[in-house]
Amino acid sequence: MRVIDETGAQLGVMPPFEALKIARERSLDLVEISPNAVPPVCKIQDYGKFLYEKDKSERAARKTQKVIVIKEVKFSVTVDEHDYQTKKNQAVRFLGDGDKVKASLRFKGRQMAHRDLGYKIINRLIQDVNEVGVVEFMPRMEGTTLHAILAPNKAKQVQAPPKAKPEASAAAAPADAVPETTTA
Repeated sequence: MRVIDETGAQLGVMPPFEALKIARERSLDLVEISPNAVPPVCKIQDYGKFLYEKDKSERAARKTQKVIVIKEVKFSVTVDEHDYQTKKNQAVRFLGDGDKVKASLRFKGRQMAHRDLGYKIINRLIQDVNEVGVVEFMPRMEGTTLHAILAPNKAKQVQAPPKAKPEASAAAAPADAVPETTTA
C-alpha cells in the first residue's frame, strides 16, 4: 500500500504491517484514504482529530445552506378580483423571501366541466408573478385539483419589505396619561 505521513509527504509503497508499525511509533493511526486505487492509499494521522475536523466543516456547511420551503396559495374557480390580488401578493412575498410557491385551485362538483376557467386563473397568476418567479412545474391536474409550482427568480431576487415596527412615540407616552376627548 502507498503511505502518506501526517505532513503530506509520501513514504512510498510498503506492506501494511510496516505502515502500521510507523504509525504506532508516531502515536497516530493508519487511515485508508483510497481503497480502490492501485495500490491502496493510506495516511498516517490522528483519526479522532480527522473526524472532528470533518464534523466541524459539515456543521459550517449546514449553517450557510438555505432550506427551501414550499408555501401554498389556494384559489377557487369563483375567486373575486380582490381575493385574487391578495393571494397574488402573498405569492410575490413568498417568492421574494426565497421560498417556492405551490398555486393550487380546487374544482368542486360541476366546476369540473369548466376546467378552462381554472387554467386561466393559474396562467394569469404565472403571468403576474413572472417578475419575481419562474414556473418550475406547469399547471397540471391531479384529481380535482390543478397545481403549478413557482420558484424564485434567481436573477431578480426581490427582497420583501421588512415588517413595520411599533412606533417609538407610542411607547414614550406614559401609561397613566389620559387622551383628550371633546364633547359636542
